[in-house]
Amino acid sequence: MSPSKNLFATVLTHAAPSSNYRGESEENRTVLQKISRGGAEFTVISPESMRNALREVLAGYGLPMNRRRLHDEDQLAVEFKEFPSAEKFADDFLFGFMVADKKAVEKNKGQPAKRDSVLRMNLAVALHPYRFDAMLNQSPLNAGKSPWKNAGSSALLHREVVYTAYQYPFALSVADCLAIPEGKKWASQLLKAIGELSGVAGGHARSLFEMAPRSLVARLTPSLVAGYDTYGFDPQGGFPELSRLTGERQDLDAREFWVGGELVRNMKAEERRALEEKGAHLYDNPQALLEKLAAAAFVEA
Repeated sequence: MSPSKNLFATVLTHAAPSSNYRGESEENRTVLQKISRGGAEFTVISPESMRNALREVLAGYGLPMNRRRLHDEDQLAVEFKEFPSAEKFADDFLFGFMVADKKAVEKNKGQPAKRDSVLRMNLAVALHPYRFDAMLNQSPLNAGKSPWKNAGSSALLHREVVYTAYQYPFALSVADCLAIPEGKKWASQLLKAIGELSGVAGGHARSLFEMAPRSLVARLTPSLVAGYDTYGFDPQGGFPELSRLTGERQDLDAREFWVGGELVRNMKAEERRALEEKGAHLYDNPQALLEKLAAAAFVEA
């Protein structure tokens, strides 16, 4: 496989109740962050929160990581082991970095102070619009001999919630992933981590919501652009643009496409047969797809 290829993919998650990725509170109501699309509001989850979760997953795999989250500070905080090095640390290589501290840059003269991310991601957008759902929970007073108190009385917690799946795109340049000896291994582990992505908090989440694929559409291609709608899943979990891979009006090379998960399991026999005859790679299991895709993509020329 030529390292000039690019990988584009769109992940669709399972649906579940979620209060992930909140914005600033309005009085005692915690609000979900949203964007407008087609005259309706859809909740979103940032790529930054997904990238942070990916760091945690990759650290769990035992990859060398430079950054770690500190949970005992009075504000959002991280700690770096060393000055960033894309050759030494998987997270510096995959996610990039920027050092604005002039003294640190001067002390480490000759080492890059900034680097673009190999992994490109965009917002995860809800599959269904927000319907103004909210929940009320009572926070009890710490009373009696409690050694600490958060407030002088119990509180009514008011938070917005949504029941939906999310879809999000990501992209990788194969050449970028093979730029260093460890790149192939680290990029392959990154695809595995996307297949097992969870713990995407977005700052204040208390709900369990997995961002791992329910369905996945990917394209491995020399093209510099995806060439299809990277937010192409419909509210039923289908991907209408797959019709562009077969039939008389075929305008995309099916051999470049990898499709997996529920989308494949729910296909009618004739549709699956037509895609396979055109050379599309179909997998019932999205994690198996990502493993095979990594093997196909990250092969040195």
